[in-house]
Amino acid sequence: MSGRLAGKVAFITGAARGQGRSHAVKLAQEGADIIALDLCEDIDVAPYPLATPDDLAETVRLVEAADRRIVAAQADVRDLDALTAAVDAGVAELGRLDIVLGNAGIAQYAPMTELTAHQWSTMIDVNLTGVFHTVKASLPHLLAHGEGGSIVLTSSAAGLRGIENCAHYCAAKHGLVGMMKGLALELGRHRIRVNTVHPTTVNTDMVQNPATYDLFLPGKENPTQEQFARIAQHLNVLPEPWAEPADVSAAIAFLCSDEARLVTGVSFPVDAGMAVRW
Repeated sequence: MSGRLAGKVAFITGAARGQGRSHAVKLAQEGADIIALDLCEDIDVAPYPLATPDDLAETVRLVEAADRRIVAAQADVRDLDALTAAVDAGVAELGRLDIVLGNAGIAQYAPMTELTAHQWSTMIDVNLTGVFHTVKASLPHLLAHGEGGSIVLTSSAAGLRGIENCAHYCAAKHGLVGMMKGLALELGRHRIRVNTVHPTTVNTDMVQNPATYDLFLPGKENPTQEQFARIAQHLNVLPEPWAEPADVSAAIAFLCSDEARLVTGVSFPVDAGMAVRW
């Protein structure tokens, strides 16, 4: 098998759809085998349906269509024991671990005056602590073979700047940057590189839903995707309303490859210039 990641094994959370599925397929096309994990259940604070077992099965189909092996599991990143068991089982079948993508996350919006303690804690538990669990469960396997590796944490443009009415989301995504920088220092001696990616809005179910449209078009009755696109385009420097999942996957494939062998401790925007504007 040829490709920049031939012979590697990648563990990806939130892999059933959206960015996670795109990353799984891209890395498989680059030669990697995949351990794919997703909750495949709804979370009460998320104002949109989350992925399903059928979505995860489709990720499996697409990776296998790229002629790579995949081990898929349903587990909650908030549950360290369940996540660890899933990683251990995947490595037992595929033989090693080289790449970790802490991608699973949710979005939810409310001003601080209305934000509940439950909404805050759930956001931090999924988007920040869940990524800690992902790394914690993976590190023994990354270190075991002594050949280095790559960890990429999915932050957001909201991990580089503030956005109104989602302080809890911004806090979690900023927190990933601090985690990344600490890990890069700790793991560099083992040739394990650690970086974050920071997308602008991405064309996924997490973005394309009425709750997001209401955030960007407050007071607008029944806002549409077309109206949201016009607003979203003005957030970016490049004349694009949002990124596609494949745009983020291309950046991640680079960061995980030997082409980026000297890239660590970096916040890597894939944001159409949003951070420059703001």
